[in-house]
Amino acid sequence: MIGRLRGTLLEKQLTEILLDVNGIGYEISVPMSTLYQLPETGQPLTLHTHLAVREDAHVLYGFMSVAEKSLFRSLVKVSGVGPKLALAILSGMAVDEFVRTVNANDVESLVRMPGVGKKTAERLVIEMRDRLAEWGPSALPEGQGGIFAAGSESKVSAEAETALISLGYKPTEASRTIAQVLKENSDISDSGTLIRLALKSMG
Repeated sequence: MIGRLRGTLLEKQLTEILLDVNGIGYEISVPMSTLYQLPETGQPLTLHTHLAVREDAHVLYGFMSVAEKSLFRSLVKVSGVGPKLALAILSGMAVDEFVRTVNANDVESLVRMPGVGKKTAERLVIEMRDRLAEWGPSALPEGQGGIFAAGSESKVSAEAETALISLGYKPTEASRTIAQVLKENSDISDSGTLIRLALKSMG
């Protein structure tokens, strides 16, 4: 599987980008939440990716955060939800907002998103509740989206999360720790400080 790609952003369109990795151009489908955070073309870019293998194609999906990628993978396991609808959900709702919506049994908010009917929304609430519970109650601090806020995730949080994962920490552990550090230190403005405080907290 291709879990992460780092390269140069060559092209970006509404739902797809072209990433040059050592001379190979990867076409990657992305949600709007990731598209909004992309740098200008010609700039370096790192994406967390999911490779879907079908009979007629191999399709890459890319995300700015592990949280988005994790939610995407959970969504496509729900009956009646394919990759296209999963991307639409991520495009219309931040990850922390989706978690709160499911926990609140808020079917109406899900129905308001394009492509989500009432039956699909009800299945999402039922099937996703247990899967989201695996992230732990502290993953989403009260009043703060932390790194789970797909629409407003800062570059500092993303860099810190990637660094912790590269050091061998599990994505959920890294996400939870960074969210807690940000909650306790809202004035952090650089990834180095965030990483140091997160490692101290984990140690």
